[in-house]
Amino acid sequence: MSWATARGACALLGVMFLTSCATETSKLPTSAPLPPAAPRVTGVERAADREHQRLVASLGGSYRWPAAETRLRTMVAKLVAATDTPTQGYRVTLLNSPTVNAFALPTGNIYVTRGLLALANDDSEVAGVLAHEIAHVTAKHASARAELAEKSALVSRVVSEVLNNPSESETVTNQSERTIAGFSRAQELEADRIGIRTMARAGYDPYGSARFLASLGRNSNGRQPQASNFLATHPSTPERIAQALSTARSIAAPGLGERHRAEYLATINGIAYGDDPADGVVRGRAFIHPRLGITFTAPENFSIDNTAQAVLGVSRNGEAAFRLDAVEGGDINSLEEFLRSGWIEKVDPASIQPVTVNGLSAATATAESNGWRFHLAAVRIGSSIYRLVLASRDRDNASGPAFTGTLNSLRRLSDSEINAVKPLRIALAKANPGDTPDTLAAGMAIANGRVERFRVLNGLDPSTSLAPGETYKVVVE
Repeated sequence: MSWATARGACALLGVMFLTSCATETSKLPTSAPLPPAAPRVTGVERAADREHQRLVASLGGSYRWPAAETRLRTMVAKLVAATDTPTQGYRVTLLNSPTVNAFALPTGNIYVTRGLLALANDDSEVAGVLAHEIAHVTAKHASARAELAEKSALVSRVVSEVLNNPSESETVTNQSERTIAGFSRAQELEADRIGIRTMARAGYDPYGSARFLASLGRNSNGRQPQASNFLATHPSTPERIAQALSTARSIAAPGLGERHRAEYLATINGIAYGDDPADGVVRGRAFIHPRLGITFTAPENFSIDNTAQAVLGVSRNGEAAFRLDAVEGGDINSLEEFLRSGWIEKVDPASIQPVTVNGLSAATATAESNGWRFHLAAVRIGSSIYRLVLASRDRDNASGPAFTGTLNSLRRLSDSEINAVKPLRIALAKANPGDTPDTLAAGMAIANGRVERFRVLNGLDPSTSLAPGETYKVVVE
């Protein structure tokens, strides 16, 4: 199960005929789709270990924070002891990803991102996530879903090949997809119920799961509307919160069970927050990649998302989006020919022209397809070709200036600019009498939406005031 929600830009950017979006890591693409496994140290590697290494590498690598790793292992041990299979072995890995995500494999490997730890506010909230993932393993959800999918594929193939009825096969396939999606949704809700009962037996506050789900919903607000598509494999956050509260109330009244808020916050004090500078960072509308030595600025009213495949942007009204990615360009002699090569369909040949962008060789073009207008650019930087696409629905080329401004902002970083990029981290601040979210958020190293981000990080809804003497999380350099 993935606790992260796909970003709204993914659906919009799909019209660009490029590779699909990903949400799990924060790297501009390299020529290799999947980093190689870590080298062997001693002995013979098991296949499961090699797959674990490949998975960790593809998701940004592991993140070393000994205090948090120790705390996660302790939580897992307490939770497993409270399950019906206390001898099952588990291994928890902390991932170097700013996204809020956790998932488990049938092998007992559990993966938690540092982004999730930054969002949580006490032990019970993290325990709720871990218990949910353990429930997926103990209930054998992955194998059950795979079996259902295999049976559905077999039925569809029999109808198509044996009965020679392709149209009926398509109907069966569509019905199977709905069944599998519903099955997965049911699994998520079941894992929530099992997980909350498990965490309560382990001594944790059973309401922690609902609190974290509420924070997850606030964290996603404004980035991804809650999907009502019946094919969605995860229940909506409000649905999960309602069930989590109902399950917790059936166990105990509020106020019982361990939370250990102060101890948990001390554990994550100083942990990295947001993008890893080694993989590029977003600062307001600017994207800065110190290792690659490049930067650009997104158009006004665009949000930026740094993903494994590309840097994505989507306008506030959802009517436009951009994508910047890179490919190896050692064997590409002409950028104009590159734009004609089919990278984007239906390019207008007459629109292709060479340009220079901040001393860099480039070429631009336009294309139109299915009611969308595309502005394209290919820029050579070193041995790579950076591809910029801005897609919009406008008919009067209103997106042209936005594209031109973004393209003209793409440039190399100076040494001083590279050295000036500092990682963000979580710090702790104690509220004094009279302090408000506005006063504590004022010094946070975030360009936009400081107060809202402060509330989200600390699990505070708009009506909640600060408690004098209480410790809260802030973001600093």
